[in-house]
Amino acid sequence: MEKQIKEKNELWEWTKALLIAFAIAAIIRYFLFTPIAVDGQSMIPTLEDGDRMIVNKIGYKIGEPKRFDIVVFHAPEKKNYIKRVIGLPGDTLEYKDDQLYINGEPIDEPYLDAYKSKITEGTLTEDFTLKDIDVNLDVIPEGYVFVMGDNRRYSKDSRIIGVVDQKEIIGNTSLIFWPFSDIKIVK
Repeated sequence: MEKQIKEKNELWEWTKALLIAFAIAAIIRYFLFTPIAVDGQSMIPTLEDGDRMIVNKIGYKIGEPKRFDIVVFHAPEKKNYIKRVIGLPGDTLEYKDDQLYINGEPIDEPYLDAYKSKITEGTLTEDFTLKDIDVNLDVIPEGYVFVMGDNRRYSKDSRIIGVVDQKEIIGNTSLIFWPFSDIKIVK
């Protein structure tokens, strides 16, 4: 009889431990961090199709996106996109001769250097201004960001979908955890 009670107590303790573990895992995934898979080629060469990453969901609850952060957001097609923040609220933005200009100042994009060096014809990023994206857009509005994929020739980004409401941003990401051979922090 005493052995049965001891076995029931042990089973109950294991059950409680598992339930607590699952609850903690669910809270972490829902509120703090979540995995995501890169789907497509819009962030090549920084991210490859199939890379698995960790999304930090709390960073923008206490802070704002920064220029060149890699973010995950809800896109209009009911999908999640991974892109790089290029323009912030209040910025003017222009590309001319493959050079980014923010508020009239040239801005370096070192993460594109390797890709640009391989281009033999044309430019990586075609010329455009915010007005070309939306005739009513002189500056990026408060609460919005302008995002682009690093693979500028093949990216569906703010040039097509428009500026992104910061409320649609799930979080930022910089840690590739799969495949194991490619584990790294990207910038």
